[in-house]
Amino acid sequence: MQLKIDKVGKQYAGEIWGLREFSLELGPGVVGLLGPNGAGKTTLMNILATVTKPTTGRVTWNGTDIVRSPQQLRSVLGYLPQEFGVYPNLNAVEFLHYLAAIKGVERKEAKRRVAELIRLVGLTEVAKRPLGTYSGGLKQRVGIAQALLNDPSLLIVDEPTVGLDPQERVRFRNLLTELSGDRVVILSTHIVSDVEAVASKIVLVYRGRMLADASPEQLLMSVEGNVWTCVMPSDELVAFRKKHVIGSTVRRSDGVHVRVVSESSPHSGAEKTLPTLEDAYLYHISKASAPVSVAKAIA
Repeated sequence: MQLKIDKVGKQYAGEIWGLREFSLELGPGVVGLLGPNGAGKTTLMNILATVTKPTTGRVTWNGTDIVRSPQQLRSVLGYLPQEFGVYPNLNAVEFLHYLAAIKGVERKEAKRRVAELIRLVGLTEVAKRPLGTYSGGLKQRVGIAQALLNDPSLLIVDEPTVGLDPQERVRFRNLLTELSGDRVVILSTHIVSDVEAVASKIVLVYRGRMLADASPEQLLMSVEGNVWTCVMPSDELVAFRKKHVIGSTVRRSDGVHVRVVSESSPHSGAEKTLPTLEDAYLYHISKASAPVSVAKAIA
């Protein structure tokens, strides 16, 4: 089971490139596609889901070009797009049966599968309520259920936790972990904590290009020695922020405690500290944003 993305690019009107020279090979497990809004993640997801075609390069699923033979992938694909719409007057059971029919799931199998998924995503108590009465979290549960109707080998979820409360976000992360097993799961998000919780492989994306393809441990190693903490008066913070990449600030009685990503000591009295994945993310994005910087992928 292999998804191979080979030098894929996507050009829009006005010579705007959503992706450039993007290459990646994926096998079973959860990969976190991480980058800021507008980085090109959704463009890539749409190409992988055969919603749009690449301008350059190609994508293959188990050796088959998905542009030439899209049905090879579509038959084993589960997709939860960033904006997932529902029919507000249908209940969850009716809606899932409707989508199962569209996907070509045989009626007897659809009945079994819908009942199984209703339990899996925790919709049993509200399954007969109209979808128009569902909260954002409940709609996301319906979204992941529809993506799993055909028991997909490739599951793509695009910004799935945006708008969810903390409890729903944790529930969704746990569900993704349970589903990973023997399938390829791609989680596209700009939220570092979502990727940190579920992904064994992280791909950093910025301005349509891949900055890094690495394990969480490799990303953490890449920023070791470049994360600092220091304390300063509040009136120094504005000027300091203009010169440095700040991960967080906490105001205390002795001043503002600042976490900084920097290759050299940013402040008198600054002390090195252990990096987090958010530090690594800020480090690579800031390097790629620098005028003369050339981002290098991590081996």
